[in-house]
Amino acid sequence: MKPFVFLITCFSTMTIFSQNSVLPLWPKEIPNSIKSDEIEEIVNENILRISKVQTPTIEVYLPAKKIATGQAVLIFPGGGYGILAYDWEGTDFAKLLNSKGIAGIVVKYRLPSSKSATEKHKVPLQDAQRAMRLVRSKAMEWNIDSNNIGIIGFSAGGHLASTLGTHYNEAVYAKQDEIDQLSARPDFMTLAYPVITMGEINTHGGSRKNLLGENPSQKMVDHFSNELQVTVDTPPTFLVHATDDTAVPVENSLLFYAALRKSKVAAEMHIYPTGGHGFALGLSDPHLASWTDQWIGWMSGLKP
Repeated sequence: MKPFVFLITCFSTMTIFSQNSVLPLWPKEIPNSIKSDEIEEIVNENILRISKVQTPTIEVYLPAKKIATGQAVLIFPGGGYGILAYDWEGTDFAKLLNSKGIAGIVVKYRLPSSKSATEKHKVPLQDAQRAMRLVRSKAMEWNIDSNNIGIIGFSAGGHLASTLGTHYNEAVYAKQDEIDQLSARPDFMTLAYPVITMGEINTHGGSRKNLLGENPSQKMVDHFSNELQVTVDTPPTFLVHATDDTAVPVENSLLFYAALRKSKVAAEMHIYPTGGHGFALGLSDPHLASWTDQWIGWMSGLKP
Protein backbone atom coordinates (compact mmCIF):
# COMPACT_ATOMS: atom_id res chain seq x y z
CA MET A 1 0.00 0.00 0.00
CA LYS A 2 1.32 3.43 -0.91
CA PRO A 3 1.84 5.86 1.98
CA PHE A 4 -0.76 8.54 2.47
CA VAL A 5 0.93 11.83 1.63
CA PHE A 6 -0.54 15.28 1.73
CA LEU A 7 0.74 18.83 1.75
CA ILE A 8 -0.52 21.46 4.10
CA THR A 9 0.14 25.19 4.36
CA CYS A 10 -2.37 26.08 7.07
CA PHE A 11 -1.82 23.42 9.71
CA SER A 12 -1.90 26.13 12.36
CA THR A 13 -5.65 26.59 11.89
CA MET A 14 -6.53 22.94 12.42
CA THR A 15 -8.40 21.81 15.52
CA ILE A 16 -8.32 18.08 16.20
CA PHE A 17 -10.86 17.81 19.03
CA SER A 18 -12.96 20.36 20.84
CA GLN A 19 -10.59 20.50 23.82
CA ASN A 20 -7.42 20.57 21.71
CA SER A 21 -6.32 23.59 19.73
CA VAL A 22 -3.46 24.58 17.47
CA LEU A 23 -1.95 28.03 17.92
CA PRO A 24 0.69 29.77 15.79
CA LEU A 25 3.81 30.74 17.70
CA TRP A 26 4.49 34.07 16.06
CA PRO A 27 1.91 36.93 15.97
CA LYS A 28 3.89 38.97 13.47
CA GLU A 29 6.77 37.97 11.24
CA ILE A 30 8.41 34.60 11.81
CA PRO A 31 12.06 35.38 12.64
CA ASN A 32 14.84 34.07 10.42
CA SER A 33 12.32 33.16 7.76
CA ILE A 34 12.29 33.95 4.05
CA LYS A 35 9.69 33.28 1.39
CA SER A 36 10.38 30.25 -0.77
CA ASP A 37 8.52 27.76 -2.93
CA GLU A 38 8.90 25.16 -0.19
CA ILE A 39 5.65 23.61 1.09
CA GLU A 40 5.19 21.92 4.44
CA GLU A 41 4.86 18.19 3.97
CA ILE A 42 3.12 15.56 6.08
CA VAL A 43 3.61 11.87 5.39
CA ASN A 44 1.52 9.34 7.29
CA GLU A 45 3.04 5.88 7.02
CA ASN A 46 2.91 4.13 10.42
CA ILE A 47 4.41 7.29 11.91
CA LEU A 48 3.15 10.80 11.13
CA ARG A 49 6.19 12.67 9.81
CA ILE A 50 6.23 16.41 9.24
CA SER A 51 9.02 18.06 7.27
CA LYS A 52 9.75 21.47 5.76
CA VAL A 53 7.87 23.20 8.56
CA GLN A 54 6.74 26.65 7.42
CA THR A 55 4.40 27.76 10.22
CA PRO A 56 5.56 26.73 13.71
CA THR A 57 2.73 25.98 16.13
CA ILE A 58 1.80 24.46 19.44
CA GLU A 59 -0.93 21.83 19.64
CA VAL A 60 -2.53 21.97 23.07
CA TYR A 61 -3.98 18.95 24.89
CA LEU A 62 -5.60 19.83 28.20
CA PRO A 63 -6.77 17.27 30.76
CA ALA A 64 -10.24 17.31 32.28
CA LYS A 65 -10.31 19.98 34.99
CA LYS A 66 -11.42 17.42 37.55
CA ILE A 67 -8.07 15.61 37.37
CA ALA A 68 -5.78 18.50 36.36
CA THR A 69 -2.60 18.70 38.45
CA GLY A 70 -1.54 22.12 37.17
CA GLN A 71 1.56 20.68 35.51
CA ALA A 72 2.25 21.11 31.82
CA VAL A 73 4.88 19.61 29.52
CA LEU A 74 5.99 20.99 26.15
CA ILE A 75 6.87 18.12 23.82
CA PHE A 76 9.61 18.32 21.17
CA PRO A 77 9.44 15.37 18.73
CA GLY A 78 12.67 14.08 17.23
CA GLY A 79 13.75 13.38 13.68
CA GLY A 80 17.36 14.39 13.24
CA TYR A 81 16.44 18.07 12.70
CA GLY A 82 15.14 16.88 9.32
CA ILE A 83 11.60 15.74 10.16
CA LEU A 84 9.32 15.60 13.19
CA ALA A 85 7.98 12.21 14.35
CA TYR A 86 4.86 14.09 15.28
CA ASP A 87 2.62 11.39 16.74
CA TRP A 88 5.24 8.81 17.81
CA GLU A 89 7.14 11.33 19.92
CA GLY A 90 4.48 14.01 20.15
CA THR A 91 0.73 13.62 20.32
CA ASP A 92 0.94 10.09 21.76
CA PHE A 93 2.75 11.56 24.76
CA ALA A 94 0.31 14.46 25.06
CA LYS A 95 -2.53 11.94 25.39
CA LEU A 96 -0.59 9.95 28.00
CA LEU A 97 0.04 13.10 29.99
CA ASN A 98 -3.64 14.06 29.84
CA SER A 99 -4.58 10.71 31.36
CA LYS A 100 -2.39 11.69 34.34
CA GLY A 101 -3.92 15.15 34.70
CA ILE A 102 -1.00 16.92 32.98
CA ALA A 103 -1.33 19.31 30.04
CA GLY A 104 0.63 18.18 26.99
CA ILE A 105 1.67 20.73 24.37
CA VAL A 106 3.26 19.45 21.16
CA VAL A 107 5.64 21.92 19.54
CA LYS A 108 5.82 21.86 15.75
CA TYR A 109 9.13 23.68 15.44
CA ARG A 110 10.96 24.80 12.34
CA LEU A 111 13.76 22.62 11.06
CA PRO A 112 17.17 24.00 10.10
CA SER A 113 17.11 21.76 7.02
CA SER A 114 14.36 23.97 5.53
CA LYS A 115 15.37 26.33 2.75
CA SER A 116 12.87 28.85 4.14
CA ALA A 117 15.15 29.40 7.16
CA THR A 118 18.04 31.83 7.48
CA GLU A 119 20.67 31.53 10.22
CA LYS A 120 19.45 27.95 10.33
CA HIS A 121 21.04 27.04 13.66
CA LYS A 122 18.87 29.62 15.45
CA VAL A 123 15.38 28.69 14.27
CA PRO A 124 14.66 25.64 16.51
CA LEU A 125 15.69 27.55 19.65
CA GLN A 126 13.70 30.61 18.58
CA ASP A 127 10.58 28.48 18.31
CA ALA A 128 11.31 26.64 21.56
CA GLN A 129 11.76 29.86 23.55
CA ARG A 130 8.63 31.38 22.07
CA ALA A 131 6.62 28.20 22.75
CA MET A 132 7.59 28.24 26.43
CA ARG A 133 6.71 31.92 26.77
CA LEU A 134 3.41 31.45 24.95
CA VAL A 135 2.37 28.56 27.20
CA ARG A 136 3.36 30.52 30.29
CA SER A 137 1.22 33.43 29.09
CA LYS A 138 -1.79 31.09 28.85
CA ALA A 139 -1.31 29.50 32.28
CA MET A 140 -4.40 30.98 33.92
CA GLU A 141 -6.62 30.35 30.90
CA TRP A 142 -5.46 26.72 30.64
CA ASN A 143 -5.53 25.96 34.38
CA ILE A 144 -1.74 25.57 34.49
CA ASP A 145 0.71 26.58 37.23
CA SER A 146 3.10 29.00 35.51
CA ASN A 147 5.89 27.74 37.78
CA ASN A 148 5.35 24.08 36.92
CA ILE A 149 5.90 23.95 33.16
CA GLY A 150 8.43 21.43 31.90
CA ILE A 151 9.66 20.02 28.61
CA ILE A 152 10.43 16.66 27.05
CA GLY A 153 12.47 16.06 23.90
CA PHE A 154 13.35 12.96 21.94
CA SER A 155 16.59 12.38 20.02
CA ALA A 156 17.21 15.66 18.10
CA GLY A 157 14.16 16.99 19.94
CA GLY A 158 16.13 16.09 23.06
CA HIS A 159 18.95 18.26 21.80
CA LEU A 160 16.51 21.12 21.31
CA ALA A 161 15.04 20.55 24.78
CA SER A 162 18.50 20.52 26.36
CA THR A 163 19.35 23.64 24.35
CA LEU A 164 16.28 25.40 25.74
CA GLY A 165 17.19 24.19 29.23
CA THR A 166 20.69 25.65 28.97
CA HIS A 167 20.21 28.60 26.55
CA TYR A 168 16.86 29.92 27.74
CA ASN A 169 18.32 33.36 28.47
CA GLU A 170 20.07 33.67 25.13
CA ALA A 171 18.60 36.49 23.03
CA VAL A 172 17.98 34.75 19.72
CA TYR A 173 15.13 36.90 18.38
CA ALA A 174 13.76 40.42 18.71
CA LYS A 175 10.84 40.73 21.14
CA GLN A 176 7.47 40.99 19.38
CA ASP A 177 4.99 41.52 22.21
CA GLU A 178 4.46 41.35 25.97
CA ILE A 179 4.65 37.54 25.88
CA ASP A 180 8.34 37.84 25.08
CA GLN A 181 8.88 39.53 28.44
CA LEU A 182 8.16 36.20 30.17
CA SER A 183 10.80 33.66 31.14
CA ALA A 184 11.66 30.91 28.65
CA ARG A 185 13.23 28.75 31.35
CA PRO A 186 11.60 25.33 31.76
CA ASP A 187 10.88 24.40 35.37
CA PHE A 188 12.02 20.82 34.67
CA MET A 189 13.06 18.78 31.67
CA THR A 190 13.08 15.23 30.38
CA LEU A 191 15.50 14.03 27.72
CA ALA A 192 14.74 10.75 25.96
CA TYR A 193 17.65 9.18 24.05
CA PRO A 194 18.82 12.76 23.41
CA VAL A 195 21.47 14.16 21.15
CA ILE A 196 23.51 16.26 23.59
CA THR A 197 26.98 16.79 22.21
CA MET A 198 28.01 18.16 18.83
CA GLY A 199 31.52 16.77 19.27
CA GLU A 200 32.41 14.32 16.53
CA ILE A 201 32.98 11.28 18.74
CA ASN A 202 29.53 10.82 20.26
CA THR A 203 27.21 13.06 18.28
CA HIS A 204 24.50 12.06 15.83
CA GLY A 205 25.95 13.03 12.48
CA GLY A 206 22.68 13.85 10.77
CA SER A 207 21.50 16.14 13.56
CA ARG A 208 24.82 17.94 13.67
CA LYS A 209 24.91 18.43 9.89
CA ASN A 210 21.32 19.68 9.71
CA LEU A 211 21.78 22.10 12.60
CA LEU A 212 25.32 23.36 12.11
CA GLY A 213 26.19 22.57 8.52
CA GLU A 214 29.01 20.57 6.99
CA ASN A 215 32.02 22.23 8.64
CA PRO A 216 31.01 24.14 11.76
CA SER A 217 33.55 26.12 13.72
CA GLN A 218 34.78 24.77 17.03
CA LYS A 219 33.07 27.71 18.70
CA MET A 220 29.74 26.68 17.20
CA VAL A 221 30.30 23.02 18.12
CA ASP A 222 31.05 23.94 21.72
CA HIS A 223 28.11 26.35 21.91
CA PHE A 224 25.65 23.61 20.96
CA SER A 225 27.36 20.84 22.93
CA ASN A 226 24.98 21.19 25.82
CA GLU A 227 27.00 19.16 28.30
CA LEU A 228 29.31 22.20 28.25
CA GLN A 229 26.47 24.64 28.95
CA VAL A 230 25.06 23.25 32.21
CA THR A 231 25.04 25.62 35.19
CA VAL A 232 23.54 25.61 38.67
CA ASP A 233 20.43 27.20 37.11
CA THR A 234 19.82 24.35 34.67
CA PRO A 235 16.40 22.80 35.43
CA PRO A 236 16.06 19.44 37.24
CA THR A 237 16.39 16.73 34.62
CA PHE A 238 15.16 13.19 33.94
CA LEU A 239 17.14 11.16 31.38
CA VAL A 240 16.31 7.86 29.68
CA HIS A 241 18.42 5.98 27.14
CA ALA A 242 19.18 2.45 25.91
CA THR A 243 22.72 1.08 26.06
CA ASP A 244 22.38 -0.54 22.63
CA ASP A 245 21.41 2.73 20.90
CA THR A 246 23.57 2.74 17.77
CA ALA A 247 22.19 6.01 16.36
CA VAL A 248 22.70 8.30 19.36
CA PRO A 249 25.27 6.76 21.71
CA VAL A 250 24.28 6.46 25.36
CA GLU A 251 27.33 8.59 26.16
CA ASN A 252 25.19 11.61 25.26
CA SER A 253 23.01 11.07 28.31
CA LEU A 254 26.01 10.11 30.45
CA LEU A 255 27.82 13.32 29.54
CA PHE A 256 24.82 15.44 30.43
CA TYR A 257 24.21 13.58 33.68
CA ALA A 258 27.85 14.09 34.70
CA ALA A 259 27.55 17.82 33.95
CA LEU A 260 24.37 18.04 36.02
CA ARG A 261 26.05 16.31 38.93
CA LYS A 262 29.05 18.64 38.70
CA SER A 263 26.73 21.64 38.96
CA LYS A 264 24.66 19.96 41.69
CA VAL A 265 21.47 19.99 39.61
CA ALA A 266 18.89 17.41 40.67
CA ALA A 267 18.84 14.59 38.13
CA GLU A 268 17.46 11.09 37.62
CA MET A 269 18.70 8.76 34.89
CA HIS A 270 17.44 5.39 33.63
CA ILE A 271 19.69 3.38 31.33
CA TYR A 272 18.10 0.27 29.84
CA PRO A 273 20.22 -2.57 28.43
CA THR A 274 18.18 -2.83 25.23
CA GLY A 275 15.70 -0.73 23.35
CA GLY A 276 17.74 0.75 20.52
CA HIS A 277 16.90 4.21 19.32
CA GLY A 278 13.51 5.87 19.04
CA PHE A 279 11.61 3.52 21.34
CA ALA A 280 9.13 6.27 22.36
CA LEU A 281 6.60 4.73 24.77
CA GLY A 282 8.54 1.47 24.64
CA LEU A 283 5.40 -0.64 24.46
CA SER A 284 7.07 -3.47 22.56
CA ASP A 285 9.06 -4.43 25.68
CA PRO A 286 7.27 -4.75 29.05
CA HIS A 287 10.46 -3.84 30.92
CA LEU A 288 11.22 -0.81 28.77
CA ALA A 289 7.58 0.29 28.87
CA SER A 290 7.96 0.98 32.59
CA TRP A 291 10.06 4.07 31.87
CA THR A 292 7.00 6.30 31.48
CA ASP A 293 5.77 5.25 34.93
CA GLN A 294 9.16 6.24 36.36
CA TRP A 295 8.95 9.55 34.49
CA ILE A 296 5.42 10.40 35.63
CA GLY A 297 6.40 9.47 39.19
CA TRP A 298 9.43 11.74 39.01
CA MET A 299 7.32 14.65 37.80
CA SER A 300 4.73 14.15 40.51
CA GLY A 301 7.46 14.50 43.13
CA LEU A 302 8.70 17.85 41.87
CA LYS A 303 7.85 20.89 43.94
CA PRO A 304 7.05 24.10 42.02
